[in-house]
Amino acid sequence: MNMMAMRCGDDIIVIDAGILFPGPDLHGVDVIVPDLSWLLDNADHVRGLILTHGHEDHVGAVSYLLSQLHLPIYATQFTEALVRRRLDEHQFDQKPDIRRMKFRQKFKLGCFTIDPIHVTHSTLDCAALAIDTPLGVVMHTADFKIDQTPIGSPLFDLHAFAEYGQKGVLLLLSDSTNVERPGFTPSERAVRPAFEDIFARADKGIFLTCFSSAIPRVQQIIDLSVQYGRKIALIGRSLSSASELAHELGLLRIPDGAFVRPQELHKLQPHQRTVIVSGSQGEPLSSMARASVGKHKHAVIEEGDKVVLSARVIPGNEKAVYRMVDHLCKRGADVFYGQQTPPLHVSGHGSQEEMKLILNLVRPRYFVPVHGEYRQLASHARLAAPLRDQGLKETFLLQSGETLLIDEHGARRGEDVEVGRVFIDAGTGDAIIEEMVINDRRSLSEFGVIVPIVTINRRTGKMVGEPEIVSRGFVVSEGGEELIDEAYEIVAETVRTSSKEEAADIGVMEEKIRTDLRRFLSRKTSRASRPLIAPVVLES
Repeated sequence: MNMMAMRCGDDIIVIDAGILFPGPDLHGVDVIVPDLSWLLDNADHVRGLILTHGHEDHVGAVSYLLSQLHLPIYATQFTEALVRRRLDEHQFDQKPDIRRMKFRQKFKLGCFTIDPIHVTHSTLDCAALAIDTPLGVVMHTADFKIDQTPIGSPLFDLHAFAEYGQKGVLLLLSDSTNVERPGFTPSERAVRPAFEDIFARADKGIFLTCFSSAIPRVQQIIDLSVQYGRKIALIGRSLSSASELAHELGLLRIPDGAFVRPQELHKLQPHQRTVIVSGSQGEPLSSMARASVGKHKHAVIEEGDKVVLSARVIPGNEKAVYRMVDHLCKRGADVFYGQQTPPLHVSGHGSQEEMKLILNLVRPRYFVPVHGEYRQLASHARLAAPLRDQGLKETFLLQSGETLLIDEHGARRGEDVEVGRVFIDAGTGDAIIEEMVINDRRSLSEFGVIVPIVTINRRTGKMVGEPEIVSRGFVVSEGGEELIDEAYEIVAETVRTSSKEEAADIGVMEEKIRTDLRRFLSRKTSRASRPLIAPVVLES
């Protein structure tokens, strides 16, 4: 959920607008986007949004941002294409203003002058930013690794980093994702030997899954398929869309006749098929997850087929991925996944030596590690410590909502600003789910629900008949029937002891019943047991 704001005088620029995918405890939440309160409070000063690359954790919240705030968007060619296609699915009060930015072609936004610098990553057209301000240059690496043999893209522009380092850099913000890995991150080409071995030995179908935006990975699969006389089919909306855009822009080479439509796969012999399928994280409705249980009409995996999972397992997705692998193995497929040598997947983020190289090239006066958990930011700060002999004055570890203030007196922490997370339910038209609803859903899933139902005479304020209690998912130990009998009495007593005025107000009575019943259950069971109590008061 990357999103950062920089302010200079009355001018604000925003770098990236990403989403976060929810964990299993956020029931019914599809995506999480940043709280935009601070930006909306300062809307008159926001000059533009700059996107560093097209991954969801950097561009996924663009549509949400544009629904709240109209501003120009700057993006490189491939990122622009991805964002345009995504925005076509939404309606806005004003047409989105998306502007193409080109590497090493500077442009101004207020008092900022931005110089996009090409860096290599796991997708295409990724940009670091050199931002010139009245106090000096701020360099933002964005996500990067230094790939010296990239596929389908130019080399990492080390010369630009060195050039700015020689001139002097005020502040460096650098990617910390892989700081716990020593050495260098392997080139994208490092996966080819493993792929080549699989293609050479395969006598039936080959099914591969990777991140949809990993166009360099898709290119290698296409090249090997052509080399071994196989036809390729793409299955999955996001994968097909990204590959189609890359091909239209000349960033993905596809020989004539190399592709077939998914519905034509059955016409080919098994040894003629290469199928690239989306769903590397085992998402329940993804194409690969459905294929693993035989529920996809085109991706039909049979005994002896080879299935390659060419993507890292994102933390939290382990159970879904390994369940999918189990299903594939039950179908008799030969499944390749996880870490092995040579690798099936390489990271798009630089390791320790690449981080050191950037630090030594740039030699900033101040340093802020970004893009990582706090432990990773702290590790990156330790990597930078030796630069204190080369002019590094101070390193700052900032968390969401914390600010860094730089003026003619130097750098120091500023006042915190309001930040947070907004939960989105895409199934109901991108509706926002309040924190209270999330807590209720969590209580329902863990402790169940109790619904006490009473009928009150509107004229007398007295209870009509006996109360009812309906419970679902609420579990008690021995003596459960006795507990429910006591709960009946608690509800009845709450109504009997209420005044006529209270009884005439349904909202007041529901809250009184909820409070008394919750207090009773906490005393009789365990304070850790918190079923959702939803009283229903009827009038007669």
